Amino acid sequence: MGANASSIDSNSANGSNHPPLKTKLEDIPEACVALILSYLDPPEICKLARLNRTFSAASSADFIWDSKLPSKYILEELLAMSVAGMAKKDIFAKLSRPSSFDSGTKEVWIDQNNGGVCLAVSAKGMTITGIDDRRYWNHIPTDESRFGTVAYLQQIWWVEVDGELEFQFPAGTYSVFFRLQLGKITKRLGRRVITNTEQVHGWDLKPVQFQLTASDDQCAMSKCYLDNVGTWVHHHVGDFVVKDSAAMTNLKFSLMQIDCTHTKGGLCVDSVLICPITLAKELRSS
Repeated sequence: MGANASSIDSNSANGSNHPPLKTKLEDIPEACVALILSYLDPPEICKLARLNRTFSAASSADFIWDSKLPSKYILEELLAMSVAGMAKKDIFAKLSRPSSFDSGTKEVWIDQNNGGVCLAVSAKGMTITGIDDRRYWNHIPTDESRFGTVAYLQQIWWVEVDGELEFQFPAGTYSVFFRLQLGKITKRLGRRVITNTEQVHGWDLKPVQFQLTASDDQCAMSKCYLDNVGTWVHHHVGDFVVKDSAAMTNLKFSLMQIDCTHTKGGLCVDSVLICPITLAKELRSS
């Protein structure tokens, strides 16, 4: 009682019978909010930006997004992108959508969740043994590829797909995948239908060999039997590490099944995906 009475007397002496006002979220200075947001990932920043005007304004601060953007090599040299006068947040949003280069055979983008650089190489951007002979290979249109076409193998004895890339990756660990499917897909009355399954053969007799070499004498190799009829699968080739983000990284990757004791057929080659290893874990679990 005595303590309560003392508190009431104190408030009365100050000329107020109301408790002191509590600090609200809107009272936090914009600069402090921006500093907090700089430690978060892009999706978290965008969610908090919807809280109120202060958070919305703070989320547009250039220094928040500057550390999440790739090097000037990707922006200016590779994509010839004019970013003068653009807010860093807008640049990030633009780069999170795939941008093509090298005559449309390659695409690069940054992941919306962590800002990691991802890159895809189309089948047309690789060297495929026998691709010019339509008895063996054909490029067929499909809406299931980011590039609009895939390379389809009808039948051949020697299967070899090679790719090479020189790129300035940010420092980190990356994974390389071949995106493949057995069987040809068409659309009938809006439904996905697997066709030419009779051409799918030879992949259960010997495994396909995937190989990767990278700068600093890095190399990796993996093997597997293909059995994914009608389903696109990302087949893991290997991983590589980039230590110097200012240096160009040279990559060579390949797919081979060169046992000439039997023919192989019915294979769709879409692309090669290169992404940060954190995203690769999601591809492997899917």
